[in-house]
Amino acid sequence: MNTAVFRFAPSPNGYLHLGHALSALINFEMARAAGGRFLLRIEDIDAARCRPHYEAAIYEDLAWLGITWEEPVRRQSAHLDDYRAALTRLDGLLYPSFESRGDIARLVAEREIRAPWPRDPDGAPLYPGDARSLSPAERRRRMAAGEPYALRLDMTAAIARTGPLAWIETGPGNETGSVAANPQAWGDVVLARKETPTTYHLSVVVDDARQGVTHVVRGQDLFASTGVHRLLQALLGLPAPNYHHHRLILDAGGRKLSKSTRATALRSLREAGTSAADIRRMVGLA
Repeated sequence: MNTAVFRFAPSPNGYLHLGHALSALINFEMARAAGGRFLLRIEDIDAARCRPHYEAAIYEDLAWLGITWEEPVRRQSAHLDDYRAALTRLDGLLYPSFESRGDIARLVAEREIRAPWPRDPDGAPLYPGDARSLSPAERRRRMAAGEPYALRLDMTAAIARTGPLAWIETGPGNETGSVAANPQAWGDVVLARKETPTTYHLSVVVDDARQGVTHVVRGQDLFASTGVHRLLQALLGLPAPNYHHHRLILDAGGRKLSKSTRATALRSLREAGTSAADIRRMVGLA
């Protein structure tokens, strides 16, 4: 029988909070119950926000919770060539767009004068530009000139290549079993930028495949993203793990916890005298 492989993959752009504790503990205990492996991955591709002291704090916080992991830890910044190789395999499905965030906001505002502009499951507007229609020569000229750009996936062409897709969901929500993927809800997603050869959607599927992850256990807020991840797995010929999207820890206003909220940071709670057993009770894992 194949060994089950679970992972916890935080970004070192702030201190871990109670929501991270819940996800890490669920992954660790599901791996242990299955007689499987538990991996830690550091998602540090955002060089502008990730910091070494946050990474060091991740190891400290997890060890304090009683969580152990296999070594070596995979750090995304050390594997940029893996993501470049994946982009090469998507040749013909990617195109560069040159609009800034301000340009996109302006285009959306212009279109919404006539009618509401469609938005993705996270509430962000779908790409409103026309870069897909630029000629290859014009694309090459602008890229050679050093203009900033984002590499987007031509969603219509990608779905035409794969056909309908689904994933296996075992989460506690209403949708379990085989769930139909709906990647088109995200429009032409960004998979890389001029300065970085990957974004979350691309790196997460490449990393999971590289590490042999069989069970992706993460928060309910990422449920809809699975449609994009399932599409990329099919396009790249990568295996599809099982998915389990667990409940979230919310603040007093009903919002998902943020790393900017020091009151819920594990580091702050520990300094205030909270024990690891207290954390388990606080996240509902008595």
